[in-house]
Amino acid sequence: MADHDGPAAREPAVSGAQPSSPVEPAEPDHPAASAQPTCPAAEPGRRPVTRAAVAVLLAVTGFAIPVAASAARETAPTGMDTARLVDQVGALGTDGRGLAAEIDRLELERAALASAAPDRTALTAVTDRADALAVLAGTVPVAGPGTELTVTDPRGNIGADVFVDLLQELRDAGAEAIELSGVRLVAESYVVNRPGGGLTVDGHAVRAPYTVLAIGDPHTLAEAMRFPGGVLDTVATREGATARVSELGRLEIRAVR
Repeated sequence: MADHDGPAAREPAVSGAQPSSPVEPAEPDHPAASAQPTCPAAEPGRRPVTRAAVAVLLAVTGFAIPVAASAARETAPTGMDTARLVDQVGALGTDGRGLAAEIDRLELERAALASAAPDRTALTAVTDRADALAVLAGTVPVAGPGTELTVTDPRGNIGADVFVDLLQELRDAGAEAIELSGVRLVAESYVVNRPGGGLTVDGHAVRAPYTVLAIGDPHTLAEAMRFPGGVLDTVATREGATARVSELGRLEIRAVR
């Protein structure tokens, strides 16, 4: 009896001791889990913060990957290796240095032109040309070697035609300036017979004796009046008229337009 009563007596004791023995962890969905938490009371607040931090980290990592890839594409052109990039940079540097040298050369040339003294030869040529045009226009007095022709015509037999021919001959002989009885003759000058005797020269009435002054080579001008059929021969054919030409080393024409 004793042998059988021992085990039977101990079994209730084991059943009654269960509440004081270690308890197995409850399943998450068991009602007892909420009543017996295994972490401090602050853990439920930490868990959402941790999850948010992980989400942000993943988002940042995911954004950084495509940005880095894009930057790599921009800094490394497709199909272009480092050697070609070096060659292109070197070529650009050579071109830049060449352009800089050309700019420096042009700047020096401009400064030299700006500071250069006037070309005396060109200035003299321009001045001489201006003076020659002024003489031809009759706007300035003239002095120099030339000839003087004096024509007397007491009977009024010398007409304007004689002086028109004389003017043409003197110009052909190189006369620089011509004056007829105090009137400066120019390219547009005219000589006509004046009613009642005498001549009208560019609107001015003149009478004999007539004086013609011409500046130029004296001998050449005199020969232009002496040649057969020239003004001296023509005047000699007119009754009572005479003509005399003188070669002068210097004479003055003061009449101006």
